[in-house]
Amino acid sequence: MMSLNPLQSARALTLPSREAMLYREPSVEQFWNTNQDLLSHAWQEWEVDQKDDLLPLDSSLLDKDLRNAVTQAWQDPTKELAVQDLLQEVASDVFRFQFFDPKRLADLRDYLESVWDAQIPLRPPYGIVLNRRGAMLDSRSEGYLAAPSFQTFYRQMIDMYMRPIARMLFPEIIGYDDQAFGFSIHYRPNTDNSIRPHTDASAVTLNINLNPPDALFTGSTVDFYDSETGKMKGITFTPGSAILHRGKVVHAAQPITSGERTNFVLWLFGEQGRLPSQGAQPIPVDANERWTLPTTAPDDYAPF
Repeated sequence: MMSLNPLQSARALTLPSREAMLYREPSVEQFWNTNQDLLSHAWQEWEVDQKDDLLPLDSSLLDKDLRNAVTQAWQDPTKELAVQDLLQEVASDVFRFQFFDPKRLADLRDYLESVWDAQIPLRPPYGIVLNRRGAMLDSRSEGYLAAPSFQTFYRQMIDMYMRPIARMLFPEIIGYDDQAFGFSIHYRPNTDNSIRPHTDASAVTLNINLNPPDALFTGSTVDFYDSETGKMKGITFTPGSAILHRGKVVHAAQPITSGERTNFVLWLFGEQGRLPSQGAQPIPVDANERWTLPTTAPDDYAPF
């Protein structure tokens, strides 16, 4: 009998039941741990098979103004004000800016559609209905998206963009931002249509919308607690826009009423999930310290 290659073997796996995943039964963790190496090799094989059909994931997908300003800041941190000029504070400690080029979102979504159609098991985030577009992105997570080119792109988003921008806005996170975590989440009516008010187990969170301009939706605002007004303020995502905020800011996703919405959600925190204290105050930090890469090796802590 002909033996199966890793891609075929991964596709032949029987996933734990939806109920077992939602209740985090021991068999679920055993499934992902047992098949960790197989799934990693399967994603590598899948990427080789798809190389002629997929456009590369690189910084050309990002908003041109953001890309140019960030590149300039890495070359000369004293010019970081060009990055800050692109950010709009829309609520207390909540900033919105354009992350992806809307014209290139179709290319990114084509890649993700291929991922979702790959028939390789992916673990969705716990606590949501197990739809086909929820996935763990970080290598510390069980059943993560291990395609090598995606992992390179994921690290670039965090290391080259998210962390230095977050340090510029929230300097007290330095020392609590050398570890990362990420997942994708998908909203549609009658399934994963909302998230109740909560805070994140992060020092800072970056939430990036992946809807191309023709993928319209209604509802699904993200409400943030505004300490200046004492009220929740609703923010609507536009194609490729991002919201960056301290993890401790209370927020909620309102029900989506039509269409679908897909987002990347990225977190930063310290080793083993350490976070700044609740009363941590911004401290003066030299620009040259903000635009650096962490020297701490990744640990194995995953919040969920």
